Amino acid sequence: MAIPGAKVVDANGLVLGRAASLIAKKLLQGDTIVVLNAEKSVVTGSRENILSFYVANRARGSKRTGPHYPRYPDRIFRRTVRGMLPHLKTRGKEALDRLTVYIGAPGEYSGSPRLIIEQAKARPALRAPMTLEEISRLLGARV
Repeated sequence: MAIPGAKVVDANGLVLGRAASLIAKKLLQGDTIVVLNAEKSVVTGSRENILSFYVANRARGSKRTGPHYPRYPDRIFRRTVRGMLPHLKTRGKEALDRLTVYIGAPGEYSGSPRLIIEQAKARPALRAPMTLEEISRLLGARV
């Protein structure tokens, strides 16, 4: 069921960190945001640095006590936005509750207008950036 009054963002081709910071700012202003196609957002930088970052985050801590870092693209996107919010304070928790992230695009959002975040679009580069889908598969997710 579609969330009434929510702003819908298509993450296809958006740089993860830039999109997350702009979405976090909008969440703190009181907007409700739905992110579609989280697996198509990109992470820029060298492949080795990206993989070492995510593998180290997954390996940190223990299975029982955490911290538990996600491996699925929608959860990685949500965790990245959470890192840019004061999530231990009430206003940060309420802001995070107003965020919904999907892998793909559910049918109820097919005809809804999309919010375009120009500042977060990936620029052309010599090497293609890694998508969250690629990263998730390398972390062991079945996407």
